[in-house]
Amino acid sequence: MRPIAIIDDDVAVRDSLSMLFETRHWPSLGFESAEDFLSAGNPADFGCLVVDIRMTGMSGLELFAELKSASYLPPVLFLTGHGDVPMAVAAIKDGAADFLEKPFDHRLLVGKVEQYLETDRIERGDWEVRQHLTERLSSLTPRERDVLRELLIGRLNKQIADVLDISIKTVEVHRARIYSKLRVRSGVELAALLRDVDWEKAGV
Repeated sequence: MRPIAIIDDDVAVRDSLSMLFETRHWPSLGFESAEDFLSAGNPADFGCLVVDIRMTGMSGLELFAELKSASYLPPVLFLTGHGDVPMAVAAIKDGAADFLEKPFDHRLLVGKVEQYLETDRIERGDWEVRQHLTERLSSLTPRERDVLRELLIGRLNKQIADVLDISIKTVEVHRARIYSKLRVRSGVELAALLRDVDWEKAGV
């Protein structure tokens, strides 16, 4: 399983959480600042982020805002002081998983992290499928993309040939290559595969 990131400028909190997670055989890595975490690499390397909302330097909220542009962000659980609850609630509305107010019940924290590790497993699987599909779409040539757009509209080979001013044989060749690259065997499979694609991001 992927490690849990503990991002808190209090070394005692980092050590305590690390030992707590170790009792569940969950690997973890501690970071003393948001900046250290950002320099460490990709947030997708972690299964869950446990983040203090107030830290020296960049705050947890500022870190969260920075990470939201990542291609994949695992669940983020904020740790807050009493006065930070309104900020934590706002962060949840903005996409964070949840928050716990200090001092928190360790059993409650473990339960939430366990839930978010499972959430990560499911959402990461969906993300990886989308990533692989995007890679396959990017392998299409410009003309294959033209043909793909016409196929998704529901046009037949002859209609596509007329619209694109190419021969029916050329359409058939492009269609076969599209099916091969996207690993489908029929127009029905193609439509199902691409039903939820973000075409702007896919560049098709």
